[in-house]
Amino acid sequence: MTAAARFFCADAAQARGDALAGTAPYGSVWVLIEYRGGWPSNGFDGLDLEPESKRLVFGAAQAVRARVLLIRRPGRRVPEGPRRWAVLRHEGGGAYRQSWGTWNRDEDLAGIVDALGAPGEPGHPPVVLVCAHGLHDVCCAVRGRPVGRALSERWPHLVWECTHVGGDRFAANVVVAPDGVYYGNLQAGSAVTTVEEHLADRIHADHLRGYTDLFPPQQAAVAAALKRLGPAGRHEYAIESTVRDDDRWRIRITGRPPRSSTIDIEVRSHRTPPYQLTCHGVARSSANAYEVTSLRVG
Repeated sequence: MTAAARFFCADAAQARGDALAGTAPYGSVWVLIEYRGGWPSNGFDGLDLEPESKRLVFGAAQAVRARVLLIRRPGRRVPEGPRRWAVLRHEGGGAYRQSWGTWNRDEDLAGIVDALGAPGEPGHPPVVLVCAHGLHDVCCAVRGRPVGRALSERWPHLVWECTHVGGDRFAANVVVAPDGVYYGNLQAGSAVTTVEEHLADRIHADHLRGYTDLFPPQQAAVAAALKRLGPAGRHEYAIESTVRDDDRWRIRITGRPPRSSTIDIEVRSHRTPPYQLTCHGVARSSANAYEVTSLRVG
């Protein structure tokens, strides 16, 4: 196959106009493990670690439905010193907590298990994760690495490359944690602008895939509110009610000060035609898509 004929899932998704809103996976806990060697296609699961340490970490993460990601600093330079790990939590009401540690031996990763059972500390700045997992999907590397470099030049202490976060076809994907915000279809310039606005607590609908503490139709509703009313802080809108009727949802969003409006939104879901959704997966699959059919500001 020639280079010109090679299939790139992100190019195909953008050509189709695949909708971003409503595509962030649900979750509120992240386990990050700095790993400076090559990343297996299946990330942490594929690492050759001491079996008991690996089993303990995997079991503790699974018990709280945490996503385990391998991380590394962008660029070719290999950092010195011990590798780091972190447990990040997004709690109800918008509280963020983090626990950080280091590891030299595989057995040191047991600290993650203890951190998953502890509340963590408030006050840390967020972590900016850029999916650059090339063995999992080519687009994640081709699109993610330039974004990682651009962001790390601006915020070197906040930015990490990471393994698969979901939604290869929306590369480059950026996750801000423990805020729990997914962005997609980013390039170097738009990524810097998007993260700059995010860190100033101004989230825009452009490039927003969703908030990970919401379910897909709710994510689509919040994105529609941001698109209609302009950027807002991460917790300036709250879901007051969600009523489902088959493939439709009626969602009421209330604004918190300084936004005091009530927004009633109707969302319809449908299955897309089958497409090749990843670079490596040749089988065609359909996906759920969410369309906002009405929006009324009260």
